[in-house]
Amino acid sequence: MTSEELRAALLQAIASVAPEADLGKLKGDVELRPELDLDSMDFLQVVTRLGEALHLDIPESDYAQLATLDAGVAYLAARVPQAP
Repeated sequence: MTSEELRAALLQAIASVAPEADLGKLKGDVELRPELDLDSMDFLQVVTRLGEALHLDIPESDYAQLATLDAGVAYLAARVPQAP
């Protein structure tokens, strides 16, 4: 998957949990939880939905690597198989 596709998947997972969030204004280097007012259960739902959408197991120890949009895309790019 491309970085753009991974970013879209992450944004879609966020939108499914926080539909009121204005994701168009979300900056790549800003922490998602405080910016979007996500509590720990909301963030867990984002990670779960993202993992389901990408058929990826995301261990709890890696959650910190999804703290920002840019970091999340980089994390996913290293773990999701790339198309040939």
